[in-house]
Amino acid sequence: MGLPAHAPVIDAEGYLALDRDSQERHEYVDGDIFAMTGASRHHNLITLNTAASLHGQLQNRPCEIYNNDMRVSISPQNTYVYPDIVVVCHKPEFIDTHLDTLLNPLLIIEVLSSSTEAYDRGKKFVHYRSLESLQAYVLIAQEEARVEYYQRGQAGQWVLSETSDLESVIHLDVIDCQLALADVYAKVAWSDAAE
Repeated sequence: MGLPAHAPVIDAEGYLALDRDSQERHEYVDGDIFAMTGASRHHNLITLNTAASLHGQLQNRPCEIYNNDMRVSISPQNTYVYPDIVVVCHKPEFIDTHLDTLLNPLLIIEVLSSSTEAYDRGKKFVHYRSLESLQAYVLIAQEEARVEYYQRGQAGQWVLSETSDLESVIHLDVIDCQLALADVYAKVAWSDAAE
């Protein structure tokens, strides 16, 4: 997924109206709108594998998991984004009655692509860290086996755990779930020439 198409500056209300009326998704960063592009096969497999694994573990608990189409509002930065996966374990709070823009994510997961990796690691993570509700951020590589798990620790510091071993399992403490790399990367073949 990328952010290649850039439109003129617009206010947040105009953005929400445009995005809700569009067949395409757009992210909004302080007045600028960016069209979201389609995802690769690997990106789709990894996102669905991860969401399915977490959904199975969370289905009998008071958590909700959203995949790709749940917009998240980051009000201090006047930003609206579409994470690949979002988990909320308290009562979901929304910006309005449309119930399509979440205010209180607990965990956000992004699957990295070459066009968005720098943004997901940099400015987007800076925006995410301003969300008081956010306690964990996971970055999943799609061109190799690698998962990075950032968890908010004491005094707001973010602590990193990472692995690139397909036999390993990351414990997502904030939602008490296991994320096995073998499950995350099921059916992903890096030898595919088209990828």
